[in-house]
Amino acid sequence: MPSAGSDALERARRVRVMLFDVDGVLTDGRLWYGPGGEALKAFHALDGHGIKMLGASGVEVGILSGRSSAAVAVRAAELGIRHVFQGVEDKRLRFEALLRDLAVAPEAVGYIADDVVDLPVLLACGFACAVREAPEAVRQRVHYVCTAPAGAGAAREVCEYLMHAQGTLDRAMKAHIR
Repeated sequence: MPSAGSDALERARRVRVMLFDVDGVLTDGRLWYGPGGEALKAFHALDGHGIKMLGASGVEVGILSGRSSAAVAVRAAELGIRHVFQGVEDKRLRFEALLRDLAVAPEAVGYIADDVVDLPVLLACGFACAVREAPEAVRQRVHYVCTAPAGAGAAREVCEYLMHAQGTLDRAMKAHIR
């Protein structure tokens, strides 16, 4: 069972924009390099479909990552993610700019991440989530900690939690179950 704060469901109801870190959230956190020095990333199809369902439910989806990777750009395009921020050194500044660009309050934004470098955004957003592999210093400061592993279901778990909180999960599932 996930670790959810007493107000996690209410916070999830308010989310209009959900941001995902990449390494350690959409991937298992391992960094793979090919012979030419290119970074290789593995993404899980379950996470991808969860992100697509979340977007279809009306929640804007974005990526906020400290690293840059062509693989992330390709995967984001496949999933229809419009807000893709890579190579971000100061995630809090990029987060604040996104709030202005989308005219949303911090309370309406969720973020799932895995490490202490993400704390400035996790502490500023309305619905802070961490993968189970995150350090204790991160897990104790968020509203929701996943039970599914990073890169293998954690993102899907958060997407379904949000849709459940917002009353859109059954509709999303019924679209596939006839």
